[in-house]
Amino acid sequence: MSNTLKEVLASNKKYSENFTKGSLSLPPARKFAILTCMDARLDPAKFAGLNEGDAHVIRNAGGRASDDAIRSLVISHKLLGTQEWFVIHHTDCGMQLFTNEIMGNLLFETLDTSEFDGKNWRNPNAKGGSIEGKFINWLTFANLEQSVVDDVSRLRYHPLVPPYIPIYGFIYDVRTGKLIEVPKAMEIGKPR
Repeated sequence: MSNTLKEVLASNKKYSENFTKGSLSLPPARKFAILTCMDARLDPAKFAGLNEGDAHVIRNAGGRASDDAIRSLVISHKLLGTQEWFVIHHTDCGMQLFTNEIMGNLLFETLDTSEFDGKNWRNPNAKGGSIEGKFINWLTFANLEQSVVDDVSRLRYHPLVPPYIPIYGFIYDVRTGKLIEVPKAMEIGKPR
């Protein structure tokens, strides 16, 4: 058993011994959802003032409005009653450090972890990977603000998203902890 597994199980044991939130209702109490990045430096519960049961938090690499994120948001609204959505990307995002081509090539060489020297990615060994990485859109981006605008737009104009849901666009600053409004995204995300 790995040390990580041991630590997680020990923490869960301690957490569950005093667990008092088993009666929270299924729909989020504050009726909103956040789509944000999986980056470990982001703690949506802290930066948005959430407690368990308050909101849905959907996370993926980059906080992108992928098909699966849209699936989750539509379920969040349609079946669980969320009425407002936040799209929150962040500064210093790793999704800006590579392209679809770079990722595809790295995976083609090996499935092992790659290394980044601050400028370039490389594989420490090339012991055989898979061509499948070349067929995936990794949803990378070069312009952070534009990525928020693009994702709010994708949600706003998606045929399964009701036009009355406000969709807010922000950038979380990993250095200050502040949410920075993206005005163009906020305009696009207004209810119609």
